[in-house]
Amino acid sequence: MQTRFSSEQLLDPQVAASEAVIRKCVHCGFCTATCPTYVLLGDELDSPRGRIYLMKEMLEQEQEPTAEVVRHVDRCLSCLSCMTTCPSGVNYMHLVDHARAYIEARYRRPWHDRLTRAMLARILPFPGRMRIALRVARLARWMRPVLLRVPALRPFGEMLSLAPARVPAPVAARGAAAVGLNKGRVVVLQGCAEGVLRPEIRAATVRLLTRAGYDVDFATGEGCCGSLTWHLGRADEGLAAARRNVATWREEIDRGLAAIVVTASGCGTTIKDYGHMLRDDPDHAADAARVSALAVDVCELLAESGLPAAGGAPSLRVAYQSPCSMQHGQKLRREPLDLLAAAGFNVCEPVDAHLCCGSAGTYNLLQPEIAGQLGDRKAATLEALAPDVIATGNVGCATQIAARTGVPVLHTVELLDWATGGPKPEHLMKPEENH
Repeated sequence: MQTRFSSEQLLDPQVAASEAVIRKCVHCGFCTATCPTYVLLGDELDSPRGRIYLMKEMLEQEQEPTAEVVRHVDRCLSCLSCMTTCPSGVNYMHLVDHARAYIEARYRRPWHDRLTRAMLARILPFPGRMRIALRVARLARWMRPVLLRVPALRPFGEMLSLAPARVPAPVAARGAAAVGLNKGRVVVLQGCAEGVLRPEIRAATVRLLTRAGYDVDFATGEGCCGSLTWHLGRADEGLAAARRNVATWREEIDRGLAAIVVTASGCGTTIKDYGHMLRDDPDHAADAARVSALAVDVCELLAESGLPAAGGAPSLRVAYQSPCSMQHGQKLRREPLDLLAAAGFNVCEPVDAHLCCGSAGTYNLLQPEIAGQLGDRKAATLEALAPDVIATGNVGCATQIAARTGVPVLHTVELLDWATGGPKPEHLMKPEENH
């Protein structure tokens, strides 16, 4: 695509990077077929190609963002399916991240939108605050029908819809030593939302990795990866989170580290991009690149090193839903499927495996109508496979899908842990087995 950025504009590294992305787009339209919002809405401006045009005009002419541009950019899930489809190598992720930060700095949203986004940024990245908010949500559940009927308050109704009936008790992160042949030391990301909503994922990860031969540690001082605020356009907050984690993990790397293991694929995509996010930071650029190089999804690590001996779980039919951040963001497509099959499960995929479930970080709270349609469709295509259990690799996807189906939804690592000697996952237990 032809661009007309001035030489002065291109002195800004962010603008220069975005201009390079835009120039790669050849308007072929391949991305439209795999874009969830275009598939649903049929609007060219709700496709990657259309959004690239809008973002180009806004950035190139240094326009004040209009409500129309903001609406179409906000509707983007950042699922990155377009990047998998694109034959020209357009890095849409970096372009839309820049556009969101530009919008956040220059556009005054309606009061209710500002309130919602501020709440999400101040609560979700902090486990203690999130736990309190979920407990309050349980008490306020009766307000859900009223909130859903008022457009400005609907996001708060959706928060109540997705809040679990029971908030698990806090579980301290404890490392463990390798069992048998030692393959090295890894640090597991503690994260934010996952540890609050599904602490059993972390426990299963520790058990599985130690049986696979790794010493497992947790880093003191790390926090949210920054993706939640970064994708809200709050660039300073996202970068601050990245810098904090890079500084924390630098000490771990200096002590000798085989990998930084991530169990939430959305976090993994962001951490693997730290090198780009902090490329112009003289104090953190080199260490950020080291962190990104060491970051791996738990299934990525196990695919390379091998599973412990399987045989501990029954042969169940598992419907696997690959998170967008896994298959499109990290380009990890076969690893989870192959691991589940190797562990003895009968694995299948839905017909729309490449399309987003609608979770997409905070998207299902900020764009509940579109997210709801995508979630309902995903649950239906998964249920059509008649599975015993649904597996995925991201806590957001698990929450989105579980709210729409009676089929148990587990993280892939929980099934792998069970199949290789770990306990039966709680979500598969019958009531009498919990006592």
